[in-house]
Amino acid sequence: MTIHREGRVLLFWLMIILVAGNYLLYYFFPDARFWLNVSMLGSLILYLLILQFFRNPLFTLPQEEGVVYAPADGKVVVIEETEETEYLKEKRIQVSIFMSPLNVHVNRSPIKGVVEFFKYHPGKYLVAWHPKSSIENERTTMVVRAESGTKILVRQIAGALARRIKWYVKEGDTLPQCGEFGFIKFGSRVDVFLPLGTEILVSLDQKTKGGRTPIARLKS
Repeated sequence: MTIHREGRVLLFWLMIILVAGNYLLYYFFPDARFWLNVSMLGSLILYLLILQFFRNPLFTLPQEEGVVYAPADGKVVVIEETEETEYLKEKRIQVSIFMSPLNVHVNRSPIKGVVEFFKYHPGKYLVAWHPKSSIENERTTMVVRAESGTKILVRQIAGALARRIKWYVKEGDTLPQCGEFGFIKFGSRVDVFLPLGTEILVSLDQKTKGGRTPIARLKS
């Protein structure tokens, strides 16, 4: 387990601010023992909550052709057939994973392939489970093309708290299976659009681990 690069600067300055705040409280109110203890305990809890949000698990990346892995930690909230209108423009099976603020927020490529398409969309900050969040919220759209020619569309969606989407890819890049491609801060959602006929390996409300939980198996 490591700390993700997106959190290192924030965690450093948060530590400085909390230590300085507690020192000033002790300096000006040395007899307020009860409030000093409350402040130190609250500061510790806050720091640990932020720290766990930026955790980045270490594991061996899988290499299973035909298997689609979860792009993020979270809970499966949507499994349905839908029309993908932005790039693929065809019917697909949508699997959506909601990430709470307590989940790891590293986003990973479900398959090995080349980034055929990538686009960032500014937008609103509706709650991540809102029906229109996938078309109205701040989001990115990425299409990964496997060696077989199969295309998987992955969409990062910002939520009410998640107001900063990060991505580390561009069109033409090659991604390993479950390789990191982005990060969303403080609660969000990731949609995966799979070809019709794909075998779905997860169910609604199932918990997933990014890069470790198989969510589907492509037709051979």
